[in-house]
Amino acid sequence: MFRGRHEHSIDQKGRISIPSKFREVLATQYDERLIITNYDQCLWAYPVSEWKKVEEKVAALPQLKPEVKALQRFFISAASESPLDKQGRILIPSTLREYASLDKECVMVGMSQRIEIWSLTRWNKIFAEAEQTLQESIDQLTDLGI
Repeated sequence: MFRGRHEHSIDQKGRISIPSKFREVLATQYDERLIITNYDQCLWAYPVSEWKKVEEKVAALPQLKPEVKALQRFFISAASESPLDKQGRILIPSTLREYASLDKECVMVGMSQRIEIWSLTRWNKIFAEAEQTLQESIDQLTDLGI
């Protein structure tokens, strides 16, 4: 499971170091490859076996539905495999860096089965919004047993 938040810099070539705790999860539970795609103003990075589960679910959906086609065109088509190099870094393609506005300072966020990669500026804003939403929806979460 991926947990925690880690600030990192992305270099001019588009490489970013994967936090050691995340590399440990990849090495012990998966392999050292991530599939990265765009969504929600950030990047979602999945271990290959977790990504395959997503692809299988999408492939099982009714292919002629407009929302399924949109999901495939936006989410699936952007997917790019990024293996870890010997220094524990991945290369993020320029199209994905542009989508997520990744320039220098980034945040990698553990989201259980995936990692989100945010620009630090966007992360600070979305984190504050998430805190507000959480405060407003605490009763609903309590009803769910959390």
